[in-house]
Amino acid sequence: MEYLYLLSGVVLLLLGGDFLVRAAVELALRMKISVLVVGMTVVSFATSAPELLVSLKAAFDGYSDISLGNVIGSNIANISLILGLTAMLLPISVKRTTYQVDWWIMMGATLMLYLFIAFDGAIVFHEGVLMVLALIWFNVFQIRSSRKKNKQAATAPVPQQEEEPSGRMHIGLALFFLLGGVAALKFGSDFLVSGAVDLAQKWNVSERVIGLTIVSLGTSLPELAASVIASLKGEQELSLGNLIGSNIFNILAVLGFTGLVIDIPVKNQALLAFDFPALFFISLLLYPFMVFFTKGRISRAEGLILFGCFTLYTVLLFV
Repeated sequence: MEYLYLLSGVVLLLLGGDFLVRAAVELALRMKISVLVVGMTVVSFATSAPELLVSLKAAFDGYSDISLGNVIGSNIANISLILGLTAMLLPISVKRTTYQVDWWIMMGATLMLYLFIAFDGAIVFHEGVLMVLALIWFNVFQIRSSRKKNKQAATAPVPQQEEEPSGRMHIGLALFFLLGGVAALKFGSDFLVSGAVDLAQKWNVSERVIGLTIVSLGTSLPELAASVIASLKGEQELSLGNLIGSNIFNILAVLGFTGLVIDIPVKNQALLAFDFPALFFISLLLYPFMVFFTKGRISRAEGLILFGCFTLYTVLLFV
C-alpha cells in the first residue's frame, strides 16, 4: 500500500500543480495583472505549491525531517540531477544576470537557512517572518529588474503572445481548475507523506533519508519535466534560471510559510552535518561551471560531473 500511496501522491501533486498554474494565470490575467507580474509571482508560487503542501503536512504530523529533507533534497536535485541531465542533453547557455545576481541570491538564501537551523536547531516563527520578507524583496527586485529590461528593449517591441490564453478558458472552468488543483495538492501531500513514512518504517531507514530522496524527487518532477522540455525546444537558458529561482522559492517560500504556521525542528543532525554541506558544495560548484571553465555555458562534461555528484550523494545516503 505504501507504494500505491507514493504513486498516487506524486500523480495528484503533478495534476494539482498543473491545474493550479493554469487557473492562477487565467484568473490573474482576467484581473488585468500583467504577464510579467503573473510570471514572477503567481506562477512561481503555484509551482512551489507541491513542496509547500508536503512540508506543511509533514511538519503538522511531526515529521519535521521530511519537511526539511524535502526542501534540501529538492534543491540538491535541481542543481545536480535536473541541471546535470539537461546539460547532458544539450549545453546550457548562461545569462550574465544568472551568475552576477541570481546565483548570489540563491547562495544567500541557502546560507540564511543554514544559520537559522544551526542557531537554534529549528526554523521558528520569527525566522519564518524573515524568510517571507526576503521572499517579498526578491519578487519586488525581480519585477523591477524585468521592467527595466523591458523599457530598454522598447525600441523593438515584440507582441506579448503570452496573453493569448486569457479569455480562452471559461471562468467556470478556471474556477474548477483552481478548486481541483487545491484538492489534488491536499490529497496528494497526504498520500505522499503517509506513503513515505510507511516506506521509511518498512525499509528501516530514517525519515530524513526518505525526505531527501523519494519525497524531494516526487515534488521536483515538475521542474525536471519543464527543464528537459525547455532544453529540447532550444531554450536551455530558461531551465537554469527556473532551477535557481525554484531553489530560492523552496527555501524562502516553502520553509518560510511553514515556519510561520509551525516550528520545524531538526531531529537528525545529519541534515546539518552532511546534507547541508552537500547542498552548499553542489551550489558552489555551479559558479565556476558558469563563469570560468566553459565561460557562459554549462557543457555536457560539466552536466555529467553534476549528475555524478547527485549519484555519489545518493549512494552515500544509504551507506
